[in-house]
Amino acid sequence: MDGTDFESLRGQVRGQVITRGDADYDEARAVQNGMIDKRPAAVVRVSQVADVIASVNFARDNGLALAVRGGGHSGPGFGTADDALVIDFARTRGVRVDPAAKTARTEAGATWADFNHATHAFGLATTGGVVGSTGVSGLTLGGGIGYLDRKYGLSCDNLLSADVVTAEGKFVTASETENDDLFWALRGGGGNFGVVTSLEFRVHPVDMVHAGIIIFPAEHAETVAKFYREHMASAPEEFGAFLAFHQGPPVPFLPEQWHGKPVCIVVGMWTGDPAEGPARWQPFLDAAPVAGSMVGPMPYPALNSAFDGMYPKGLLAYWKAAFLTELNDGAIEAHLEYGRRVPSVQTAVHIYPIDGAVHRVGVTDTAFPNRNAKFSPVIACHWEDPADSEANIAWVRDYAAALQPFSETAGYINFMDGDDLGRVPDNYGPNYARLREVKAKYDPQNLFHVNQNIAPA
Repeated sequence: MDGTDFESLRGQVRGQVITRGDADYDEARAVQNGMIDKRPAAVVRVSQVADVIASVNFARDNGLALAVRGGGHSGPGFGTADDALVIDFARTRGVRVDPAAKTARTEAGATWADFNHATHAFGLATTGGVVGSTGVSGLTLGGGIGYLDRKYGLSCDNLLSADVVTAEGKFVTASETENDDLFWALRGGGGNFGVVTSLEFRVHPVDMVHAGIIIFPAEHAETVAKFYREHMASAPEEFGAFLAFHQGPPVPFLPEQWHGKPVCIVVGMWTGDPAEGPARWQPFLDAAPVAGSMVGPMPYPALNSAFDGMYPKGLLAYWKAAFLTELNDGAIEAHLEYGRRVPSVQTAVHIYPIDGAVHRVGVTDTAFPNRNAKFSPVIACHWEDPADSEANIAWVRDYAAALQPFSETAGYINFMDGDDLGRVPDNYGPNYARLREVKAKYDPQNLFHVNQNIAPA
């Protein structure tokens, strides 16, 4: 147990310093994934940048591990660690939109639901995942796949600047014109280089979208998967949709007979001419017999947060990820074998398209190197009963192993779990050596190591 005296830190910050024995310690140490049961030495709920600087300096000078928590959605629970100092941004969630410049600046604790609420008031948005409760910072620093990536690129491709507190406790801004090496590394390199306190994004005209959630019985999954593959190969970039394997969710538009049963789903949206919306979705409605569907106009934030209710804090979770150059027959067969055995209604197997604008960024232009992959599958298993943990983890691992022969060497770090640290060099491929050099410049002692860690050169 850490014996550090935190009274001096309390005198240096305006936020709350929570330590063992405090009434709200258990609530403060909890992260999204209920599998994670860490006991940090202290959690600092920062209120401003000055608190971050003080906390970084305190952790470094006292030899404490340092964990940084934005939205808290990290699958491996990297927003906490035993005997560590946790910097928690839960109380810094502001978003400021400049509609004339088409930019938005967000504090580090904002979720995509926060961000989308703010930008939607001006009919604007940027690429931001598929679950509204996900943190803006974590998703962006790891890349940022979402509904809008085919049209507007990844979240990190829309990042214009970031304010960062370095391991030395210095406050710097990273952009194309300031600390450009750091800016390059932040766009896909994760939380390895400092504590990001705010992010500025380019935003785009996205208001009402023509959304679709189409659910098919699992017996038609092969037909649907092959149709999806062919259709997306020529679909306009305004059409962003993913293929999924689930248990039938308890939603009003799905008859009760399909609740909890294996299903195949296509989810997404059309952001082009609204009049074309119905025609853009009709081919999927015709592809195979439909168990239930909801297709129609919807505010973008509503679609982006449509699944939030299924993922309350505390669910147990274990994830694996890959990249596919092609959704070939072998990959489809692996998905059919394991996707039909999804073990819980909260488990999500999604296959995201990452072509279009994502491919117009060079492999070495940002730290995110996976610019030739066309799909990013994730196996995100969630469940409630700890007695199911062993079987569910085994299912995820077997599923990932079945996909491996058809996958690239790299995987998406935002969907990696804690036992994937050995894959970090492969995940960054041609950018890994340069990332190690940037790490050595900004964090030579590896203070920021509670993450998918890049070792300093």
